[in-house]
Amino acid sequence: MSKHNFKPVDSSRVSISQLMQPSHSNFGGKIHGGYILSLMDQIAFACASKHSEAYCVTASVDTVDFLNPIEIGELVTMKASVNYVGRTSMVVGIRVESENIQTGTVKHCNSSYFTMVAKDDNGKTVDVPGLILNDKTEVKRFLKAIKRKDTKIHRQQEFSSDSFALDNYIEDLKGYKIKIELPEN
Repeated sequence: MSKHNFKPVDSSRVSISQLMQPSHSNFGGKIHGGYILSLMDQIAFACASKHSEAYCVTASVDTVDFLNPIEIGELVTMKASVNYVGRTSMVVGIRVESENIQTGTVKHCNSSYFTMVAKDDNGKTVDVPGLILNDKTEVKRFLKAIKRKDTKIHRQQEFSSDSFALDNYIEDLKGYKIKIELPEN
């Protein structure tokens, strides 16, 4: 366990800003989503490592919706905080904004949640400090993380179960742009 049993969310908040260069763009002239994901992974690592005081690895990434494209020459700012802690894992919430530095116009580009796991020098998981929630927003973020985790577990159980029966879902699939052509058994 870390030196501290509990740490406030503020103690591990991280923010980075970077000017978007032509080398970061895709074929459409916008900033490549993969480049933004790489920056997000770096800030998630920094935030989680700061909280846990340990090396951290990315276990999963949840909900990356690219809401607005990022242009070459814009200043991208990423803000990260620990929203949830388990025994050895943390959910880091990241908000990405871009700013046109000539007009001052700021766009929300995406928000995402990275689950990070703390490891020791031998690659074994280590316990992370608890979280001190200091305001209503921090409590709400913690509760939302619990809901996302519960939903993910329920979805995995529902669709990996031996009792899964396609017939129970056929009606749900009507209206989608699909054809179901299963082999005869």
